[in-house]
Amino acid sequence: MNVYIDPSAELFTAFKALDRDKPIQMINLIRLKERASYAHGRDVSGFEAYKAYSRESGPIFTRVGGSIVWRGRPETLVIGPEAEQWDLAFVARYPTAHAFLEMVSDPDYKKAVIHRQAAVADSRLIRCAEQTSDGLFS
Repeated sequence: MNVYIDPSAELFTAFKALDRDKPIQMINLIRLKERASYAHGRDVSGFEAYKAYSRESGPIFTRVGGSIVWRGRPETLVIGPEAEQWDLAFVARYPTAHAFLEMVSDPDYKKAVIHRQAAVADSRLIRCAEQTSDGLFS
């Protein structure tokens, strides 16, 4: 089974090739490790390591104009592969893709992301363009 923690070079290139000047929303699905795996041997739960990531990256996320527009606690899978169970689900909004790129290239963010890498067993990050709704699914 493949696991996904960081973007591949190809997917990140595709992200950067899209319009960078419009607001985006990022769907985040996160499965945490029971115990975080730090190179230096720090012994904490995956949840504690992810909280450290949130605490350290949060000010950068806010500074670039990011906000959490939806957060939920996954309870059970209804459609999809049974192996894809998630501990955290949320949608982050950025005023532009430039703002997201500014965040991930910030030197302090690069230090904080070590906690995410130690905490996450698998994840999905899906970039979405904002769209108006007529109240239906399409």
